[in-house]
Amino acid sequence: MPTLHFRSFLLLLAAVSIAFISILMPFYAAIFWGGVLAVIFSPMQRRLLHLMGGRSPSLAAFLTLLCITLIVILPMLFIAASLANEVAGLYSRINSGQLNLGGYYEQVVAALPPSVHGWLDSFGLGDLLSIREKLSAGALQVSQLLAKQAVNVGQNTLQFVVGMGIMLYLLFFLLRDGADMVPRLKRLIPLEDSHRQGLFQKFATVVRATVKGNIVIAATQGLLGGLMFTFLGIQGSLFWGVTMAFLSLLPAVGASLIWGPVAIYFLVTGALWQGIVLILFGVLVIGLLDNLLRPILVGKDTKLPDYIVLISTLGGMSVFGLNGFVIGPLFAALCMACWDLFPDAIAQHQQGLQREIKPTESSDSPPAPPPR
Repeated sequence: MPTLHFRSFLLLLAAVSIAFISILMPFYAAIFWGGVLAVIFSPMQRRLLHLMGGRSPSLAAFLTLLCITLIVILPMLFIAASLANEVAGLYSRINSGQLNLGGYYEQVVAALPPSVHGWLDSFGLGDLLSIREKLSAGALQVSQLLAKQAVNVGQNTLQFVVGMGIMLYLLFFLLRDGADMVPRLKRLIPLEDSHRQGLFQKFATVVRATVKGNIVIAATQGLLGGLMFTFLGIQGSLFWGVTMAFLSLLPAVGASLIWGPVAIYFLVTGALWQGIVLILFGVLVIGLLDNLLRPILVGKDTKLPDYIVLISTLGGMSVFGLNGFVIGPLFAALCMACWDLFPDAIAQHQQGLQREIKPTESSDSPPAPPPR
């Protein structure tokens, strides 16, 4: 192909690709989660297809899709609906003054010994009236934001249903035809075969580790924390459990940001057994759960450093919203994988240049003298 034609083709390819991506952007979340679920549940689809003798890929994909709907989508919808109702009740209690974080803070400070009051004054935490007003105003703003998000979800029901339909429709074809799509996608990447295989393997590993591992661990910690809050009679246990599940996605902080202050409140206000039980449960059950489940679900070789996970998760959520807790670590892992491949790519490039130079040098060398 002549150079002008090839460059024109590349320009056309870039233009139509950008136009197509811009068309898909309104449903990027549905497409993204369809691909993520396809990567996670593709082993189930292959196992079902093997049990059927490889004769009905469509039926195997449909049964896998049905399992995904029953064990993932329907429970998430139920939790989301219950959470919306609880957020609305939480907002009404804060707005009416039944739930007053400033009052709780005042009770904690009043129960502390006098020696601690001077320490709080040095940090500007001794002005009870000011701190109480700030906590009450902050709690009201947070509850208003949560209530607004719940209303937005209700108003965008049609868009949610359409996105869910697109995700399920795409997921069926990705499960059925995924084995044929992967080799075609690999051929489109202009890299060495070993590099392409490594990047695709890293992508699948990180997606499975992030979703299968981190989400299962976070959901388990949130469930156990919510059940303990229910046992201790704390209002809004579902809301606090979901909050602990989200915070569990962040290493080094986790669910202790929720159950820790509650345990301290119990201890300083005289509810000793509630505080001791919550601390023991948080440390021995919720805290150790990550160390027990992560090696099983994620694996030691696939785990990113905790500081990378923390930064990439926060950065991904700030850029992509809720989907960023998967997109952020995924981009971080792919970036680290590319830099790991960089020395090999440089070495292969230098070897190719040397092979190109040697024939040129041999052709420019003077001819050997004739034999005597």
